[in-house]
Parts: sequence; structure tokens; C-alpha cells
Amino acid sequence: MREHLVFLLAAPMGSFGGYAGHERRGSGLVPLRSALLGLIGAALGIERADTHRQRDLRAYSVAVQSFGRSTALRDYHTVQTVPTAKARQPMTRLNALSRARRDVNTVITIRDYRSDVLIGAAVWGTSPWTLSDLADHLRRPRFPLYVGRKSCPLASPLDPKIVSAAGPVEALSSIAIPGWLRPQGWSEQERTRQPVYSDPVEGAAPPSLTEQAPGEPLDRQIWTFAECPVWQLGAGNSEQGEGG
Repeated sequence: MREHLVFLLAAPMGSFGGYAGHERRGSGLVPLRSALLGLIGAALGIERADTHRQRDLRAYSVAVQSFGRSTALRDYHTVQTVPTAKARQPMTRLNALSRARRDVNTVITIRDYRSDVLIGAAVWGTSPWTLSDLADHLRRPRFPLYVGRKSCPLASPLDPKIVSAAGPVEALSSIAIPGWLRPQGWSEQERTRQPVYSDPVEGAAPPSLTEQAPGEPLDRQIWTFAECPVWQLGAGNSEQGEGG
């Protein structure tokens, strides 16, 4: 058995990153490792420039599970881009725009969201902060918390608590969902229909379904991420408890 910190993410809209092109910012079905660690870092009040404390966050493992069926939502933005010939190696975007003046290009970019977000999250591991410390800060965060983008605020408190469970599937099953947050027609069976997307579980054999995703935050200042393994547990996939 292992202690897990569990909490519930509910929001009218959210966006969960993924591979991003110049004109497209997509969204996965659920937030993965970088999104959860970023949320925890905001609750702790860790600045993006604080490289040491950002690195400490990577000691935690996370798992998430959708408790509802969110729907895709697409938005469009217009963005001004500066030709390289007009502003070589600018210090800032403002500097580039001021150099280019009216010689800018306007492009349409796509932003994907998920609506009606209802997601359980589990965190485990050791770092300078105990799970109890994290729970306290999630109740009283230092920085505002949002679900992927600043335009996506939470719809309810996270209600963090610490549970003892064999693995993330069991830990996530302990999350209580208030009646007013449950989608119409929702039942407890919905939990078993949705997979758990998890970091590798120490002492457990990998499940039959694994993938690589850009979810390992390397440097928050220059927005650099590495691929990380994602295990799909539950929903017909096997999960073993700790070895030993």
C-alpha cells in the first residue's frame, strides 16, 4: 500500500496541451504529467524562474482519470507574426513588433479545448514537500489555479485528501463526486469505463497499453518538454500493486 494525494478537477473548459505546431494548439483528453505538476507548483507559489524548486516537483508521480465525457471545443485567434528580415534575434516580442512596425503578417491560429471537464487526479512520491503539505497548498493556493489556460478557471474547490491504496486506480476510485457536478445520466460505472493515464508505477509490470507523450517539464522558462511514458490502467487493462 502507498499513500496518494487525490483531488477533483472540475471546470467548464480546459485545455491539456500535447504536440503543438505554429498555428495549432491542440488538447488531449486529460491533463498529463506536466499539467498536474504545473498546477501543484502554482499552489506552492513556485515561480517559473525557480529552476531548483521546479526540478523538485519532478520527483512526484501522477495519474488522472476522466469521470465524464468532455466534448471538443475549438476557438480561433488572429496573431501578428514578424518576418525574420525585419527583426533578427529580438529580445522580446514587443521589441520585434516595434522593429517591424506595419510590416507584420496576420495569421489565424487554432486553439482546442475540452468542455465539461471532470477529472480525478492522484499524486504520490517524496520531495521537499509531503503530500500533506501539497494538500494544504491546494486548499489555499499561492497563485490562481486554472485548467491548462488562464481562461479556464476551476468550477469548484479541489477537495484534496490523502488515501492509502495499492495503486492509482484504487486511489482514484476513492474520490467522491458531488451530485451537482455529476453529468446527466452519470453513474459509478463511468469510472470503470474510462482508463487511468498514469506515470509508471514502481514495482508494477507495464500494462498492455503504453505510449509516449510530451509531458516531462524540463525548463518552464523556455517552455521545453521531453517525452515521458504514459501507462493506461483500468478499463480492461491490468494493474499490479507494489512488488515485494
